[in-house]
Amino acid sequence: MEQYVRVIPYKVIEKNEEIKEIPKGVELIQAPKIWSKTKGNGIKVAVLDTGCDITHPDLEERIIGGRNFTDDDRSNPGIYNDYNGHGTHVSGTIAAQENNAGVIGVAPEADLLIVKVLNKAGSGKYEWIIEGIHYAIEQKADIISMSLGGPADVPELYDAIKTAVSKDILVVCAAGNEGDGNDTTNEFAYPGAYNEVISVGAINLDRNTSEFTNSHNEIDVVAPGEGITSTYLNGKYATLSGTSMAAPHVSGALALIKTLANAHFERKLSEPELYSQLVRRTVPLGNSPKLEGNGLVYLTVPEHLARIFDQDFKAMVMNA
Repeated sequence: MEQYVRVIPYKVIEKNEEIKEIPKGVELIQAPKIWSKTKGNGIKVAVLDTGCDITHPDLEERIIGGRNFTDDDRSNPGIYNDYNGHGTHVSGTIAAQENNAGVIGVAPEADLLIVKVLNKAGSGKYEWIIEGIHYAIEQKADIISMSLGGPADVPELYDAIKTAVSKDILVVCAAGNEGDGNDTTNEFAYPGAYNEVISVGAINLDRNTSEFTNSHNEIDVVAPGEGITSTYLNGKYATLSGTSMAAPHVSGALALIKTLANAHFERKLSEPELYSQLVRRTVPLGNSPKLEGNGLVYLTVPEHLARIFDQDFKAMVMNA
């Protein structure tokens, strides 16, 4: 029996024709406070999802290309439109552009590579996901963002992810929504449970752990995942909840972090080094590490802590 990966289950709270705001989740992780330094310019984020509304006014200038690996549109590789809404919402959280209307993403000047690996039903074959990862590698993506998952640990999927990480691509995955609010139980969804990916759990806008978020020892960080407003189909907007909504906050944050860190150290940092830079920019929320990992992604940190971290980091690099 053939196995499938699906969009991480999510809940649509409301849809809007028009809106003008910086989404609360984007504000919660402090993204606007560092836009004076960087907005993610030059960073390429591959979004492996249901495609994208490529004519959405908040996204059309950020999309630099893509490919369809699904059975939608008779498997035409050049048509990567979104008929589901999930991929468009995720893309907006990462990089919706600043245009005095709609919403603004975490990294509003990052580039989006739309890799359609889930069809209009939100379902995809493992081979589509694997091919999509290899395509993102070939296209020299800086970050791969995946708000999808399935129950099976497929060796070929794991190998593709390890290949991406070996090429210093940051792979960000939603942890999954099978949680029961109890950190003594483990809920695994793949690829989010692989050690090599950055596994993202969800919190609400009051910084409390979301009841649905998966818990296990591979959770790396948490980000806002409830009541998240972003781009949607037909040029509209929607408010959704799920770890699917938390992961793109981290993908966008890493686009900002990568530009800042590379400039600060005057070289391109490796994937483990960039992961360390992400962990530096977290604050603990007082929950079990199985629920929150290193804590909430928080792009501003007290200056004295930043200096201490950078000194320790430079020493570690020199002694490596």
